[in-house]
Amino acid sequence: MSGAEGPLGFVMLCHTALHRAAGVARHWAGQGCPVVIHVDRRVPAAEFAAMRDGLADLGHVRFARRYRCDWGMWNLVAATQTAAEQLLAGFPGVRHVFLASGACLPLRPVAELQAYLAAHPDTDFIESVTTEEVGWTVGGLSMERFTLRFPFAWRRQRRLFDAHVALQRALGLRRRIPEGLVPHLGSQWWCLTRTTLEAILQAPDRAAHDRWFRRVWIPDESYFQTLVRRVSRRVESRSLTLSRFDSQGRPHVFYDDHLDLLRRSDCFVARKIWPHAEALYRAFPVAGGDALREPDPSRIHRLFAKAAERRMKGRPGLHMQSRFPTGEGADLTAAPYSVFQGFAEVFEDFEGWLSRITGTRVHGHLFAPDRVDFADGARVFDGALSDSAALRDYNPRSFLTNLIWATRGERQCFQLGPGDVQAVMPLLAGDGNAQVSVVTGAWAVPLFRAGGDFAEVRRMAARLQQIESAQLALLRGPGVRARVRIWTLSEFLANPMEPLQAIIDEISPRSARRLTEAPRLVALEGFAAFLQELRNQGMQPVLTGDFPVGGPGAAAQDAPPRERPYLVT
Repeated sequence: MSGAEGPLGFVMLCHTALHRAAGVARHWAGQGCPVVIHVDRRVPAAEFAAMRDGLADLGHVRFARRYRCDWGMWNLVAATQTAAEQLLAGFPGVRHVFLASGACLPLRPVAELQAYLAAHPDTDFIESVTTEEVGWTVGGLSMERFTLRFPFAWRRQRRLFDAHVALQRALGLRRRIPEGLVPHLGSQWWCLTRTTLEAILQAPDRAAHDRWFRRVWIPDESYFQTLVRRVSRRVESRSLTLSRFDSQGRPHVFYDDHLDLLRRSDCFVARKIWPHAEALYRAFPVAGGDALREPDPSRIHRLFAKAAERRMKGRPGLHMQSRFPTGEGADLTAAPYSVFQGFAEVFEDFEGWLSRITGTRVHGHLFAPDRVDFADGARVFDGALSDSAALRDYNPRSFLTNLIWATRGERQCFQLGPGDVQAVMPLLAGDGNAQVSVVTGAWAVPLFRAGGDFAEVRRMAARLQQIESAQLALLRGPGVRARVRIWTLSEFLANPMEPLQAIIDEISPRSARRLTEAPRLVALEGFAAFLQELRNQGMQPVLTGDFPVGGPGAAAQDAPPRERPYLVT
């Protein structure tokens, strides 16, 4: 049974989930509100007939002439015009017309909406902003949506749409905006007074305006939004319908887990509701006590803004199905970590010493060619990462980001060298979380200690120096975000405590204590002569720094290691 005709009427545009739309229409009509429903012409006749027959007992529900509606095309406006004219003609007591979709859900009782509109009898609630002030247009078209022609449906005829736009731009074709119109944009969902709506629909120049808007792109977001400015007494540039759009211009869908959020919004109507959100359809509308309280969608807007930022930027170091980090303006990994090149070559048991001093997890060469050298010789590490070199080398970049993500809260340190897999170097250079410390030329120490055929040693030294030179060019290049420290081997050996102290201070900034010992240096007797022999054989070890043979300082550089760790005095 429907009650007496009320001052508020609804126009509904429906194309899917007609059973949900019918339930909402029954609710509104049951509260005495006339409802005129437009059902997209593409909906099968049987589904339309079922909806119409199911609402036949409600005298306040009517069905408008059906149009085939494509997104962004004129027929959406034509359907709205036809349904609104039918509503105004058939129900003279209606003072406000509320445009809704079949996916809308009333959150507050009709009586509260009616009381709110009665307190604002001459106000039109419609988003209406000039193109210069709109920040939500998507697709590269702002003012051009009014000055070009759009005869093709963007979703069904994308190639024709793009080709036609490109042709008009190339030929310099522009349409003249009708005199007296200032294009405005805004949400499709509005609530207008009878006076304003009749002034728009019965305007003497409506035919000219309709012809012009017929070739505007997405006219349902500009037709009423523009024309309302010519006739309205008071425009409140906001919609009474809660709706959110993502970065691609698509509407967010509300599900059952948004129930509490929608309750706190105090909005009158929300869209777009998932058709299977049973909890939402059971819970609403909910009476709130104060019929005149203002809708407050700010909580939802803030939450969805944060969700959109998370979706676009993600979390540092986390690779998701919906997103892959680009590294533009963001750290590439989830937490700080330290990379050491050359330290394990010049110190005995460097990993063990560093782990004791800093309390961090210290690995060996994670990118060694044969296997991943996890700390303590582990075969499988956090995050189910295997020590298989083949698995790691399938995507070294993801291997490192997964390692750092799986060990958040515990700083990771690992060794690197020119003999390791180099595919991870661009990630290290571009990652703000990376602390990279390099002793250049340290690769010569293992070659010196291993001995063997000198011709082969020379070839190996030349190859390692070439790789390390490429590393240094990358680490010293523009756009590097890692914190990089570089010493030549000779510089480092002259005073190893100072660089070690700087590194430890960065790894453990709260410790604020001075190092009193360093790891034991490897034996380097004869190292200067080894470098000279490389020179004699035609290979110039420039990255090691200056190790003179028999010159000043030679004894210090070529001295045997001390019997105990040296101290800072």
